[in-house]
Amino acid sequence: MIKKFMIGGASAIAILASGCIAQAAPPIRIGVQAPITGTYADEGQGIEKAVKLLAEQQNAKGGLLGRKIEIKVCDDEGKAAQAAICARQLADAHVVAVVGSYTSGAALAAQPIYARANIIQTSDGTSNKLIARGYKTWFGNAAPNSAEAKFTAHYMVDVRHFKRIAVLTDHSSFATGLADSVVKDVKADHGKIIDKAFINAGSQNFTPVLTKLKSLHPDAIYFSGYYSDGGLIRAQMVQLGIKAAFVGGDANQNVAFGKIAGAAAKGAVIINVPAPQDLPYPVAKQFVAAYQAKYHALPPSVFTLTNADGMRAVMQAIEAIHSVKPAKLENYLHHLKNFQGLTGTFAWNGRGKRIGSPFTAFEVGADGGYTIVYPAPSAG
Repeated sequence: MIKKFMIGGASAIAILASGCIAQAAPPIRIGVQAPITGTYADEGQGIEKAVKLLAEQQNAKGGLLGRKIEIKVCDDEGKAAQAAICARQLADAHVVAVVGSYTSGAALAAQPIYARANIIQTSDGTSNKLIARGYKTWFGNAAPNSAEAKFTAHYMVDVRHFKRIAVLTDHSSFATGLADSVVKDVKADHGKIIDKAFINAGSQNFTPVLTKLKSLHPDAIYFSGYYSDGGLIRAQMVQLGIKAAFVGGDANQNVAFGKIAGAAAKGAVIINVPAPQDLPYPVAKQFVAAYQAKYHALPPSVFTLTNADGMRAVMQAIEAIHSVKPAKLENYLHHLKNFQGLTGTFAWNGRGKRIGSPFTAFEVGADGGYTIVYPAPSAG
């Protein structure tokens, strides 16, 4: 009798234990690959904070499919070599999707690794090479260089009527690709490019190249690189007495641009997608308010929000199809229409190209804030 009771008790314990294990579903892991340290650390930290906030909000609702979301972060420092290491580490961690990275160079290095592992990658990389490769796992959080270039050329040639445009770029995949596209589209719009010059990113002193450009009497200097250099370029333009307008690509839109350029930031124009306060629905404003309440600061740039859109789309896909299987998620995202993002309503085509995004031209104010100067905001 005692033996029979003991066996029965052991069986009951085993059944209860197996039931507990069944209830404790493993988390859904999502990766963040971003420059948490280094030159673009404020961008990377903004991306990490946004993704973690979204996961926290979703977990408070019970998670996804009855499972908690777990965020795995890898610092790629915005560098290609480190990005490849991050991609392998996150793949080994069995993430379902990865948000990142911020730079095209890092995204390009990680992209084939995620593709081989069948892991969805949503990234702000805008190099057209990222789309040309045709990986089904790729989804761009920002519109590609070609789309931004068309808007930029139209703004400079047809709206501002600049007669003599100088183009300045660094040597990165993103910046050179955007500069080349802008040159092509300015010429297509019958504008005149008087020079295309290069800088070494992070070199601090840009007066030699700016002095050369000053001698060419440009109406505008267009810079396709990042805010860490763009702020200095704008400040040194003013120091050299260059009267040409400064027009910057989207990577110049960061709160640090105004801090670096100081008083010289006033009047600079930056091309990018709309900011949340400029969009006609509340979801964007609500997220920014939640971000500010949690972190006691506003997002450092719109790229915090474009990456948040990537995370939001992945969560929506998982919830909609009740699965984390890569093929099903990829199919859903490729056919997602009119997604109401924090940075505008958009969709992805079959190659993961973000389509339908509007662009705006922002002018930097004396306080470092931004005002839309084109297209003109609609009344009411």
